[in-house]
Amino acid sequence: MKYNPNEIEAKWQKYWAENQTFAAKNNSEKPKHYVLDMFPYPSGAGLHVGHPLGYIASDVYSRFKRHQGFNVLHPMGYDSFGLPAEQYAIQTGQRPEDTTRVNIDGGVDKEGKQIAGYRKQLDKIGFSFDWAREVRTSNPDYYKHTQWIFIQLFNSWYNKTTDKAEDISTLVAVFEKEGNANVNAVSDDNIAVFSSSEWNAFSKDEQEKILLQYRLTYLAETEVNWCPGLGTVLANDEIVNGVSERGGFPVIRKKMTQWSMRISAYAERLLEGLNDIDWSESIKESQRNWIGKSVGALVTFNVKNHDEVIEVFTTRPDTIFGVTFMTLAPEHDLVAKITTPEQKAEVEAYIEKTAKRSERERMADVKTISGAFTGAYAEHPFTKEPIPVWIGDYVLAGYGTGAVMAVPCGDERDYAFANFFKGQNGMQEIKNIFANVDISEAAYGSKDNVEIANSDFLNGLNYKEGTKKAIAKLEEIGQGKGKTNYRLRDAVFSRQRYWGEPFPVYYVNGLPKMIESQHLPIILPEVEKYLPTEDGLPPLGNAAVWAWDTKQNKVVATDLVDNVSIFPLELNTMPGWAGSSWYWMRYMDAHNETEFASKEALAYWENVDLYIGGSEHATGHLLYSRFWNKFLKDKGFAPTEEPFKKLINQGMILGTSAFVYRLEGTNTFVSKNKIGDQKVQPIHADVSMVNSSDELNVEKFKAWREDYADAEFILDDNGKYIVGREVEKMSKSKYNVVTPDDICDEYGADTLRLYEMFLGPLEQAKPWNTAGISGVFGFLKKLWRLYFDDNGLIVNNDEPTKDNLKSLHKTIKKVAEDIENFSFNTSVSQFMICVNELSSQNCHSRAILEPLAILVSPYAPHIAEELWSQLGHTTSISEVAFPIFEEKHLVETNKEYPVSFNGKMRFTIELPLDLTKEQIEEIVMKDERTQKQLDGRTPNKVIIVPGKIINLVG
Repeated sequence: MKYNPNEIEAKWQKYWAENQTFAAKNNSEKPKHYVLDMFPYPSGAGLHVGHPLGYIASDVYSRFKRHQGFNVLHPMGYDSFGLPAEQYAIQTGQRPEDTTRVNIDGGVDKEGKQIAGYRKQLDKIGFSFDWAREVRTSNPDYYKHTQWIFIQLFNSWYNKTTDKAEDISTLVAVFEKEGNANVNAVSDDNIAVFSSSEWNAFSKDEQEKILLQYRLTYLAETEVNWCPGLGTVLANDEIVNGVSERGGFPVIRKKMTQWSMRISAYAERLLEGLNDIDWSESIKESQRNWIGKSVGALVTFNVKNHDEVIEVFTTRPDTIFGVTFMTLAPEHDLVAKITTPEQKAEVEAYIEKTAKRSERERMADVKTISGAFTGAYAEHPFTKEPIPVWIGDYVLAGYGTGAVMAVPCGDERDYAFANFFKGQNGMQEIKNIFANVDISEAAYGSKDNVEIANSDFLNGLNYKEGTKKAIAKLEEIGQGKGKTNYRLRDAVFSRQRYWGEPFPVYYVNGLPKMIESQHLPIILPEVEKYLPTEDGLPPLGNAAVWAWDTKQNKVVATDLVDNVSIFPLELNTMPGWAGSSWYWMRYMDAHNETEFASKEALAYWENVDLYIGGSEHATGHLLYSRFWNKFLKDKGFAPTEEPFKKLINQGMILGTSAFVYRLEGTNTFVSKNKIGDQKVQPIHADVSMVNSSDELNVEKFKAWREDYADAEFILDDNGKYIVGREVEKMSKSKYNVVTPDDICDEYGADTLRLYEMFLGPLEQAKPWNTAGISGVFGFLKKLWRLYFDDNGLIVNNDEPTKDNLKSLHKTIKKVAEDIENFSFNTSVSQFMICVNELSSQNCHSRAILEPLAILVSPYAPHIAEELWSQLGHTTSISEVAFPIFEEKHLVETNKEYPVSFNGKMRFTIELPLDLTKEQIEEIVMKDERTQKQLDGRTPNKVIIVPGKIINLVG
């Protein structure tokens, strides 16, 4: 009976689907365990072998936990809104919902392209997903709840006294009773103080404008990353090296009215929460740096000859007497107000230039020094001396106050800036306020061993004393106060795109109103084209039916807007991270029509026990998810403060690209070994045309592209064309993609699963090498032969030998430990060792092979199910108890001693380990082989170390 993976795998995948083998229950006597993968964006390119790595790891773990008696929730869905589908729609004229559906379910798109479909690809690999709970973020029955959460955020404010989000009605009650003077809230800066009588006298619109300054999601004019090429605003984590991550388009900074989320309200809780979760230190550090907590002072500098003031946040108020100049971010509101006529042209030219650089680029680039003098001067709060005010792009508008008091003697960037513009109008000599410190070559940035000098009342103090005293004096003169600051800025929550969640918002007198929850979802309308309108409005500006009728409570034709009972709807859509910021909760109760999840389901599952996904989401999805979870906890909806207890970041599987070499200026390709000194251009070739010996199929290559049809080839002496090889990121553009479908068709899904786990530690990047697949396939065939020969099942009821039990229990111990430690690659090695040992022991004992099938099951579930069934069982192997490790089978009772004569080993003898030296000597001396070696002589000395050596001397 031969091992036929295709037949076996199709059989068991059908069985699992029909029997809903992996359906989790929302109430169970078993303990719960929730294992989650970061769900994929379903692109038309489908899966390559790098994508399933994390899914296979989580599946191994999920199956293991079922064997341990847990009720496991292991769901899967699709993050199906986003830019790629919309870009594809713009290029091909297809509806994003159509291409998204085909990408998931498979089929033929409008261009006649055959799409495998994510679902079919995932099913083929044999994952134990509870598909009954599948979610798609672009389905109205899902995004109605995203819209509902948005409404909850809009109707909430952050009370710093209670340290949590509260309903906006509680804030209104305070305003009605006592005004806002004593309100301790996270809000916009510089809100005017009003009394209760003033509040009650305000019009409804005036009250709404004030409340927008407190709401957790609010409309404000903000500096954003505008990407003209994509026609939308991007989040910081969507920009790489100054261009959009998607498409590589330039990004500029500009001001726009946007919806924003007050994530900054949760900065301290997001920091503190990192202490309570089992995540890698590198991810935690990324979030700590992104949140960027710093303690210092807020200092006010008056601008000379103006009524304006410059507010500066500094972590070093002790250095205030060292202020040599000030720097504002180019986007700072004050720049236009204080710049002198003489400096206006230079300043405006500089602002235009810096608008093309992203914030990330500006933060990372410490070498480029640029700036412009505004011509204005600020006044030192203590000395009243004039301080020149510059602008420079190393200062960011969104960090702190967007202004820096530059102390070159204590800061490297300020020092470099001062020296670069040294001698120019508006740049003063660097002031040194550190005793016994030479700053002729560099700034002194350390806080240690500081003694303040040339600083009036701060002279002789150290950093801590100086900081405390400086803050006290600033507060005394009304020009500063102690403050904790965070780098974390409120998250822009608008996209000028079509393919995203519509906001449940309409506008009355230009002010946002929420659509009542019972009328959700507000479904994305049909549009003729997905580009912005001719007058620059987002694509929803093209919608013919996109207005809200407040009497009928439904969406109606846009041309019916009368601003009496029918009002315009929001034209922006939500960003890609909206739907992914709460999706793990929807899996808990995926078909609930009235709530995003029931209280009972949330209380049972609580949060995710294990989350597996990429580290690239550290400061995007993982931060936003924690923010939304904390908000929902505050409002009594989420049961826990943190969404993900344990996080594992899988490494990347890299592709091994193939290169052909074209002689420059010709259509002749030279084999790698024949290049020599010739000038060649390396060109990616599709890896499907190259065999495991790096030989190119020349005919296939010529047929690949029209311009290669008449190409000539300089081959090796053996008549082969050898390609070059290089490990790179696996991608379609590098033609190094290997699809899991091909591997499954040729070797089976169990081979793919085992091989991906065998490649190396889960969290490390590793190159794919198809040549290694055959070895894993060979292992599965060898495993099969323990159970079957050509005539059928050969498993017997023989009593297992001591060696059989030792091999099995060694494997039980190793596999259980490895899975708990996520060391999956070493488990696969242990399986191979075990099967080799059992084969050499000629073991076919049921007492050994039944538990072995269970051990293999998390990794290679199809073959394990088949073996279990052939052994006579009628139920799935998936929930059979995991074998129990028994130490006694690994305890050695005997030792094989080498017996040496004058240091040379002549034979071995197996003896019980509990024998004394005298007993060992007696047995050895009576052994015929000893007598033969001695040939009648008596040894001078018999050296015996129990458990180690036997040596007869002389």
